[in-house]
Amino acid sequence: MPPSSLADWLARLERLHPNTIELGLERVRRVRDALGLAPDFPILVVGGTNGKGSTCAYLEAILGAAGYRTGLYTSPHLLRYNERVRIAGREADDAELVAAFERVDAARDDTSLTYFEFGTLGAMVQFIAAGVDVAILEVGLGGRLDAVNVFDADVAIVTSVDLDHTDYLGDTREKIGYEKAGIYRAGRPAICADPAPPASLLEHARRIGAEMHCIERDFAAQREGNRWVYRGLHVNRADLPLPAMVGPCQLRNAAAALAALEAMHARVPVSDAAIREGLAAARVPGRFQRIAQAPEIILDVAHNAEAARALAAALRERPVGGRTLAVVGMLADKDAAAVFSALAGEIDAWWTCTPASPRAQDAATLAEVLRAGGGGAPVTVQPDVNAALAAARSAAHENDRIVVFGSFYTVAAVLDHAATQQ
Repeated sequence: MPPSSLADWLARLERLHPNTIELGLERVRRVRDALGLAPDFPILVVGGTNGKGSTCAYLEAILGAAGYRTGLYTSPHLLRYNERVRIAGREADDAELVAAFERVDAARDDTSLTYFEFGTLGAMVQFIAAGVDVAILEVGLGGRLDAVNVFDADVAIVTSVDLDHTDYLGDTREKIGYEKAGIYRAGRPAICADPAPPASLLEHARRIGAEMHCIERDFAAQREGNRWVYRGLHVNRADLPLPAMVGPCQLRNAAAALAALEAMHARVPVSDAAIREGLAAARVPGRFQRIAQAPEIILDVAHNAEAARALAAALRERPVGGRTLAVVGMLADKDAAAVFSALAGEIDAWWTCTPASPRAQDAATLAEVLRAGGGGAPVTVQPDVNAALAAARSAAHENDRIVVFGSFYTVAAVLDHAATQQ
């Protein structure tokens, strides 16, 4: 008998397929076709090493402000699976998710699907049932062989290309760029917000005949004090409010969203007012999220070198009177040395911890990596995330700040603990 609760369904999905990740589209296509999933609404697909969640948030907020009924599919989640599926700005409820999983399960016959593949098809089932006007799909891993790629993008965005998931995508930007470019489609707009896109990405777009638009060549963002200017494909927009999310990279993400919307203006036009409202409203939990003051506590899911560089830039952009203390917990398959190198000049003291994941790097090993290349700041080992945060808070003064980062699991532990204290 199939499970009835969402929790039971999610537990089942974790057991259904022998591998947590198995890139490839044949199985997903087979079940997509069995379900008859042929969406007639425009689809925006967002891939990239970092910046995907923020770019999706800008798209959802602007389109929502323009009056469109949006469907948004993202991953991973922080606290609840429901976060992954949003319709008209609202998280899907348990009953909607269960009903979608039941449909996918009935259609798949003996085809095995991973947790992510099952969820991707389930999200599209819900978007079609809800009659959304436009769907925004975030790539889970890579692009070319990611389950999201069974749905053709009307406009596809690659936010950035850097080293991450190298076991699956390759160990150079050229190899990874080729995988990311797999979401582009012939004759359709292809947006790239990486200021130095790999040649492999550009060559793939050229070879298939995609309409390539690159930042700093075809569109651009320029900050002017507390405002910014978007120089677009055909339209320029001046005196825009700075994005609500913090960090220099957010202007690139916002510009990519505006370029995508400009490219599909004929199907989903948006007004200047909707753009301004959406830019000011868009937020994503765990992206330079401030949860406390005196001392200030900031949460950030940065877990690779590029994201760490963006976090370092955001810290420099917002200096504090005291010290910056770091609580870090990472997964074992991440390049901790590269992450610490990017942040070493910004951190005055470190607390390492072990996130609650079977893939976690243990805190003692992280501390060894830090001491070898963390810039000489003191390092303390703690058993788990909240013990490390408690120790950092005990050491902090009112004008200090604490940055908790390194993994979605690390940030989720803090948010979950904070929720239980309310």
